[in-house]
Amino acid sequence: MEGEEKQPPQEADTEPVVTVGASEVVPRVLSGESQNLSDADALTLLLEMKLRRRRERPSLPRTVTELVAEDGSRVYVVGTAHFSDDSKKDVVKTIREVQPDVVVVELCQYRVSMLKMDESALLREAKEISLEKLQQAVRQNGVMSGLMQMLLLKVSAHITEQLGMAPGGEFREAFKEASKVPFCKFHLGDRPIPVTFKRAIAALSFWQKVKLAWGLCFLSDPISKDDVERCKQKDLLEQMMAEMIGEFPDLHRTIVSERDVYLTYMLRQAARRLELPRASDAEPRKCVPSVVVGVVGMGHVPGIEKNWTTDLNIQEIM
Repeated sequence: MEGEEKQPPQEADTEPVVTVGASEVVPRVLSGESQNLSDADALTLLLEMKLRRRRERPSLPRTVTELVAEDGSRVYVVGTAHFSDDSKKDVVKTIREVQPDVVVVELCQYRVSMLKMDESALLREAKEISLEKLQQAVRQNGVMSGLMQMLLLKVSAHITEQLGMAPGGEFREAFKEASKVPFCKFHLGDRPIPVTFKRAIAALSFWQKVKLAWGLCFLSDPISKDDVERCKQKDLLEQMMAEMIGEFPDLHRTIVSERDVYLTYMLRQAARRLELPRASDAEPRKCVPSVVVGVVGMGHVPGIEKNWTTDLNIQEIM
């Protein structure tokens, strides 16, 4: 397969390459013209190579949910556990099989740094909760939201220390694989974390805040890698949170349900028809349904499925 991917198409230009579910076609570039390719022809050739790699019937992991937009665009949502080697493999396999036009991950701009940090640096960063970090969180988000953020970091650090594995490995794999796919864009799909914290804090009474903080401060149960894999039906971090906040439905709404809506909205925005390269401005525009891969915690997948065909008002949760 690798050898075939590196070779330009050898056939004449009579046979079209068709994207999955598309009515339009991408014309082939004649092999005899390969020495004098125009920019448009070079783009077309790259696009054709990508479409040749794209599996018409992709072999996908069981953690993938396929959603179809009204215009025929397809979204493959990979449900992951944030501390799982298997999840990283699922992400890599899915991106290689479907050769997406866009990859969307459950990160916001406040957590984007984890995409480029190496595992050892992330592991060290996740384990260390310093006074400086606390002060920075309070400056950015206010006292209560900052304290909540640090408590959640403590939960994450606890899991990190128990497993010896840095969080967000599936997002880093998605970032690396997306860079190998021609014309693939990479989108941050999660709601900004300060918004989530502020809305979460506002949903709690004073005593609820105290009770939640107490539970987070004294979190110490051991966690094994087997526990992580068993939690693939619900992301481990969010499952632990759900167990602690079960009596606070408003908190669950802001941390999980509202973000389900936001993630769905971002996936639908990404799943727009793709305009094909044109040889000149005079050539008519041609568009085909796009292919999107979403990488999210498994706990968000049911909510995304539920919201996929509903009208969403994103301003209500911002």
